[in-house]
Amino acid sequence: MSLPATMQASVLLTPGTIELQEVPVPAAGPGEVLVRVTAVGSCGSDTHFYETGAIGDLIVRGPVVLGHETAGEIVAVGDGVDHTRVGTRVAVEPQTPCRRCEFCKTGRYHLCRDIRFYGAWPIDGSFAEYVIVDDDFAHAIPDSMTDEEAALVEPVSVAVHAARRGGVTRGSKVLVTGAGPIGVIVAQVVKSFGAAEVVISDPIPHRRDFALSHGADVVLDPAEADLDQYSEYFDVYIDASGNARAVQSAFPTIVRGGTAVLVGMGGNTLEVPIAMIQHREITLTGTFRYVNTWPTAIQLVASGTIEVASLVTGRFGLEDVEKALMQSKTDPVAIKTMVIPGHRATAPATAGE
Repeated sequence: MSLPATMQASVLLTPGTIELQEVPVPAAGPGEVLVRVTAVGSCGSDTHFYETGAIGDLIVRGPVVLGHETAGEIVAVGDGVDHTRVGTRVAVEPQTPCRRCEFCKTGRYHLCRDIRFYGAWPIDGSFAEYVIVDDDFAHAIPDSMTDEEAALVEPVSVAVHAARRGGVTRGSKVLVTGAGPIGVIVAQVVKSFGAAEVVISDPIPHRRDFALSHGADVVLDPAEADLDQYSEYFDVYIDASGNARAVQSAFPTIVRGGTAVLVGMGGNTLEVPIAMIQHREITLTGTFRYVNTWPTAIQLVASGTIEVASLVTGRFGLEDVEKALMQSKTDPVAIKTMVIPGHRATAPATAGE
């Protein structure tokens, strides 16, 4: 197929300023494919980069294209890539490891010190019409999966990695704090791993209601809930809020020998109950993105085990990326917003449309 010489891309120039620009269409190099972007989820990390220009030690030091929850179609391939891949619909794993270090060689490529992550300066992301992807990180999806579902394989991968880090298994009782997109997906993923009971805590009523129909057995309002009833009750605790008070209040609910997994991005420091962690031998761990999760995440979505389509509450075009990034803050019922290249309507869509 004939490809254009230029494309539209929404470029973050400085914190708070995104500009739609006409830029060259990139060329696929050896081992790479060129993907025509069909859907990109707006992530909280994108919003944070947009507002502040930094997440922890990841600092935006120049213009960059944000966006990393990506679906698309392969339209060209570089040297060494099977030409029959052209036309393949894919869910994009948005990271490029060095493939040579000890972490890459032992299957922990997400910990590679030289990893390049889409949408984290200086690596451009997917708020554009086309994007370059490593061939083996452009994962084929079945025809039954929509573009939006394929884009949401990325947050499902976050949840799969968290469930694995927590050691969720059949019969596990799991507490999740935060009923945003990640928390809701975590609830479904841990259920698919065999969790017997999932409790989600969130202060926003409509998010609690949504979680109750998407994997949670019980939902709690942290302003009113008495967690004493859950003392030493949960085998696994997963935080998807980044809220320090939520994390601190959860520790007494963890059983002896249990595990706490921090997924939400909060402050740079957190006060935790060291004596309780020691005396109960609680394992406290974090997650850094994901590793070897895409095949599992695709299968969970494609099989209907994980339902993600109804998370989408708004759709915007590339010219309205700023609105998309702020939708969760300006719309009280927003859950997940999609950026669709070529989409012109700026009004939010009805959930699940």
